Amino acid sequence: MYFFRYICSLIQAIQLGMKDFIKILRRFVPPYKKYLFLNVFFNMLAAFLTLFSFAVIIPILEMLFKIREASYSFMPWDSSSLKDVIINNFYYFTQLIIDDYGQSVALASLALLLIVLTLLKTGASYLSAYFIIPIRAGIVRDIRNFIYDKITALPIGFFSNERKGDVMARMSGDVAEIENSIMASLDMMFKNPIMIVVCLTMMIVVSWQLTIFVFILLPIAGLVMGKVGKRLKRASLEGQNQWGVLLSNIEETLSGLRIIKAFNAEDKVKKRFVRENMKFYKISCRMNRRYELAHPMSELLGTITIAIVLWFGGTLILTGNSSINAASFIYYMVIFYSIINPAKDLSKASYSIQKGLASMERVDKILKAVNPIKDPDSPVAIMKSNSDISYRNVRFRYGSEWVIDDVSIDIPYGSTVALVGQSGSGKSTLADLLPRFYDVEQGQITIGGIDIRNFRVRDLRSLMGNVNQEAILFNDTFYNNITFGVENATMEQVENAARVANAYDFIMASEDGFDTNIGDRGCKLSGGQRQRISIARAILKNPAILILDEATSALDTESERSVQEALDRLMKNRTTLVIAHRLSTIRNADLICVMHEGKIVERGSHDELIALNGYYKRLVDMQSVK
Repeated sequence: MYFFRYICSLIQAIQLGMKDFIKILRRFVPPYKKYLFLNVFFNMLAAFLTLFSFAVIIPILEMLFKIREASYSFMPWDSSSLKDVIINNFYYFTQLIIDDYGQSVALASLALLLIVLTLLKTGASYLSAYFIIPIRAGIVRDIRNFIYDKITALPIGFFSNERKGDVMARMSGDVAEIENSIMASLDMMFKNPIMIVVCLTMMIVVSWQLTIFVFILLPIAGLVMGKVGKRLKRASLEGQNQWGVLLSNIEETLSGLRIIKAFNAEDKVKKRFVRENMKFYKISCRMNRRYELAHPMSELLGTITIAIVLWFGGTLILTGNSSINAASFIYYMVIFYSIINPAKDLSKASYSIQKGLASMERVDKILKAVNPIKDPDSPVAIMKSNSDISYRNVRFRYGSEWVIDDVSIDIPYGSTVALVGQSGSGKSTLADLLPRFYDVEQGQITIGGIDIRNFRVRDLRSLMGNVNQEAILFNDTFYNNITFGVENATMEQVENAARVANAYDFIMASEDGFDTNIGDRGCKLSGGQRQRISIARAILKNPAILILDEATSALDTESERSVQEALDRLMKNRTTLVIAHRLSTIRNADLICVMHEGKIVERGSHDELIALNGYYKRLVDMQSVK
């Protein structure tokens, strides 16, 4: 009873693995149905040619051992039994060659026929592999495209809970594992079953008694391999997760190298990396040892099966209880041996698929992630000329605590509203709600009196330009960074944007002008230069609404002056929301809102807030603003 339950559990594990594999094929194979059809066709052709090429061995053996001495006459092709006609006429023409040219020529002719059939078989096998390659490469390409599309579509909040390194690991290492395991197994999964079915059918025709042993022994071998594969999937998932941790460590080290060196923390990060790397080493050893077990295990099981078939078949022939002779038995064994390698490859393929399924689970965490920031079913057209902004009783939280708690603000078109307050008071979050980087949980935000959730996200964000504390630039030229997100910009417009941003002079002083590459994240530029490129990018976009998130807080006094001049030009005739730590930069704002623990505790002009002698006055005194 225990053994029966054990076998049932193994069968269920294999079925689950194949179900997952078939689901993946249903998701990604449809665009490549033409190639799949050609692959299956040539696999079937190769299988039948294999049988026919091996069949030539029988008359060769019979001639060598003088087993068959019968005389044959030609049978018409329209006879009832096509099989009997083909066999009879084959022997008839072989007999004619022997009678006319001798046995040596007949053997040479059969050997040549064997070569021709083998050539056709190998050609068909190559064509089957030729047509599987576009499927394999295309599916992997599609998966990468789907992941990248999803990454760019998912909200910022999704990545707040994910390690960047782990996301990179899923797009690189996991996709590579999918290619190396699942996609590499495509040919084996379509080719080997066809070969096994065709060969087993012929084996039944040749000797059903011997084939019973094959039906009993091969499934048992497959069940054993399925058990090992199930364990491998668990180890693979654990290994890929650990690889994500390693990649995250590397990414954090490269990003924070300056701080690591400044605090003499090299030994600390090395120890952390060595510890995590040792975990990955142990998981990899355990996983690869199981993987390497597949070949010797299948080799042993195959040899045991062949030995049993040899013993049983030889016994049948020796006792005279079999309908096949020695030559047919050898042909049977050749066919049987020809399915041993496909059976082993099939078991290895199912074993590899378990590794790929573990990676596919990790990839699906991205592909199947739900994006809560959605376009409305009936979007409203957005009007640039009416950019009055209103926050109405807005509440928002990341976890259980409200980060924004019942905030209401009116920002008339063309005015400048500043948000100030201590770090963690909710200023940046309040600004992030406007372009729908996050959605409000309670209340609403309107532009021109219309809830922003009634606009298309793309249309909403097209109204806005952002200049952040950290200038986010790309490893590209000045020109491509300034025109980022703006199509069909002329060189004259780009140059004008650079002049307004006080960036034109240092751009032209560089080696190749606007075609100069600025390095990774603009590493070849100073902080003030990077910020002015960001401003030039916003100027070129010409947004109706401008969001400035501490755009000058990380700059020295001289750079701040240049950047502030550029910002003043940028803010003209625009609705502007400013987040500021340096209060000297927002003294002329139309409205200053002081935030504390997610609430607006004071609001008014600079002079009005000074007169209140409250939160704002204390902030001003701390910065010695006069």
